[in-house]
Amino acid sequence: MGVPDEISEQQAFLVLNALPELGPVTLRRLRDAFGDDPRRILAAPAGELKRVKGVGEAVAATIIRWRDHVSLPKEESQLAKTGARFVTWRDSAYPELLKEIYDPPIGLYWKGDDTISAPCIAMVGTRRPTLYGQNVARKLATDLARRGFCVVSGLARGIDTAAHEGALSAGGRTVAVLGCGLDIIYPAENLDLYRRIAGQGAVLSEFRFGRRADRQSFPMRNRIVAGMCQGLIVVESDNNGGSMITARFAGDQGRTVFAVPGRIDQASSRGCHQLLRDGAVLVQGADDVVEEFGYLDGLRPAGAEEATGREDGPELSAPEIAVMDVLGDGSILHPDQLAGKTGLAGSELNSVLMMLELKRLVAKRLDGAFEAR
Repeated sequence: MGVPDEISEQQAFLVLNALPELGPVTLRRLRDAFGDDPRRILAAPAGELKRVKGVGEAVAATIIRWRDHVSLPKEESQLAKTGARFVTWRDSAYPELLKEIYDPPIGLYWKGDDTISAPCIAMVGTRRPTLYGQNVARKLATDLARRGFCVVSGLARGIDTAAHEGALSAGGRTVAVLGCGLDIIYPAENLDLYRRIAGQGAVLSEFRFGRRADRQSFPMRNRIVAGMCQGLIVVESDNNGGSMITARFAGDQGRTVFAVPGRIDQASSRGCHQLLRDGAVLVQGADDVVEEFGYLDGLRPAGAEEATGREDGPELSAPEIAVMDVLGDGSILHPDQLAGKTGLAGSELNSVLMMLELKRLVAKRLDGAFEAR
């Protein structure tokens, strides 16, 4: 059948991603076998395709007769109509951490901001949370967004919704990873939330337009949620909840797993308590997340030395300079003392202190006071 000259590499990736029967593992093997060239895959004869593990007669026939399964003009028209674009793994917008997992999607349907450069932290949990769980998720997401994190979740009911709403309320970035096509809003009641996320962050999916959520698509979505983040926070989950699958993905991918403790008589706490027994980091507030990444020295937001290219240290805002001037003489001060000396309001001061912690310029002592490093 061949591939016409007018089919670009970008279009070939889009076709492969939309073909039925080609899962992420098979696509990874095909990429490895054909030198990451999607045009070569679409132009390959059946015999060459079938030499790839997992590619049998049916899959080879699907690839060879790709025009019978995918209408490229229709796919591109739907992208334009939705206001989305298809970001391949070679695109600069593609999350760098996601490339590290075993079976990364070859591309993502992407609506919204394509410059998500902030460090990403995932937050997941039950679809039927307690009021405690909702409040904790919303507050954690709010506090983390204020400190420069991009909060990633799956747009599901319950904890996912609270996480997105918390980040949005702080004016922060949030990303929703869908288990269906971008043209399907699931659950339907989250339509307004979907629109707000697309306007203040991004909505992503590896699934072609028209694909509905099912038992297979949710675990596939979960591996992306975990894979694009440096850490995952679980807020309320039963032992068999979908969030536990996401936590396993995160552990397998080498991400830091955090868990929020709950009531011992609540079924929705069992999963989190199991994760804590297995070695997850206990989270009681945003400080625990910041401190863990500070200890690992594995998370630096935009503004750190590597991001700015400066050799004389991180670039500081005016409020950050004011705090550093006060602490620069070796003083050890509590937040109320810092507020009095800098004139910063409490909420702004808390945000400034967290950013300075992330930049490893100040340290919080056990008694709650701060000192310069």
